Amino acid sequence: MTSKIRLAVLFGGRSGEHEVSLMSARSVLSALDRNKYEVVEVGITKEGIWLSGEQVLEAFENGDHTQLYRVAVFAVPEEEYIYQWSEGGRCQKLCEVDVFFPVLHGTYSEDGTMQGLLELMDKPYVGAGVLASALAMDKGVFKDVMRSHAIPVVDWVVFPSTLLEEDIEGALDLAESLGDYPLFVKPANLGSSVGISRCTSRSDLVEGLHEAAMYDRRVLVEMGIDAREIEVSVLGNEDAQASIPGEIIPSDDFYTYNAKYIDDASELIIPAQIDEVTKDEAMDLAIRAYKAIDGAGMARVDFLLDRQSNTLYMNEINTIPGFTNISMYPKLWEASGIAYGDLLDRLVELAMIRHGQKAKLVRSYGDSA
Repeated sequence: MTSKIRLAVLFGGRSGEHEVSLMSARSVLSALDRNKYEVVEVGITKEGIWLSGEQVLEAFENGDHTQLYRVAVFAVPEEEYIYQWSEGGRCQKLCEVDVFFPVLHGTYSEDGTMQGLLELMDKPYVGAGVLASALAMDKGVFKDVMRSHAIPVVDWVVFPSTLLEEDIEGALDLAESLGDYPLFVKPANLGSSVGISRCTSRSDLVEGLHEAAMYDRRVLVEMGIDAREIEVSVLGNEDAQASIPGEIIPSDDFYTYNAKYIDDASELIIPAQIDEVTKDEAMDLAIRAYKAIDGAGMARVDFLLDRQSNTLYMNEINTIPGFTNISMYPKLWEASGIAYGDLLDRLVELAMIRHGQKAKLVRSYGDSA
């Protein structure tokens, strides 16, 4: 009988999406097959402290870390351990880890930083690598990449948040150059609708810009269109597959943080009520976009479907999509024939396959004498 895979599940994090991560982790931890995995829970505080122990998730949900202990990992190849961090900065080996599963959203988590750490450790981890994570998180650069691949996106502008202090009128004029209201304002690097505003007037725009600037040093403004929200889940590495599309009918004016995670009033329609041509186009564009950023493991690809022209516009790619019990990513795969537990198994397998591929690469060169 083969031994269990020791799987370190990371959650929390230094992000405005810390609480969302805890909700996702709750669903993941409850669905992992304990006959296959020896699960190690590691919570990361909003200050970036790594903690482990007994019932870590419950401790984070309750906001009481007193019974947990500090842990650390080292960015050194073949250091396959989580270490317990004791008083005086001394470390002792706690356990070896086979695969890391970052159930983390937002900055310092989904943006390539965590992936960079795990790359330096040379350990398998679930999800996209450094490049795809960083590209998908940065909404402005992501749109540039999509446009270079002839994937439609709505018009946008990006500028540093310092412009709001230096020349607020110039920032407002730049944003309004996109066209008529409504305009959407977003932090360039964040997700889960945190810091996003739908602006219908200049006064709204001023407020929205300052709110977005609270979360990132760059602000994105994009043209608003009358659109339906269509989503496709993607699974795989080079052989990525797309799920059937679903549609979100948000309870608010758009799919806000409250509509996603709090009020439980938004509707998820699976499959989306769209024609076959649009369905096939959404699935094709999802794969094309995923490959364009060198996606791996998983992603949820979000589209805006213009109600007037029936044109699909790429909105964003989430490389660590929500895994809560109401999240679209696992629900779309369930409707496409992959149960939640099997989906988690496949993600771990994909992580190990990708790591195995990289292990075969040449990292050094002999003398050319």
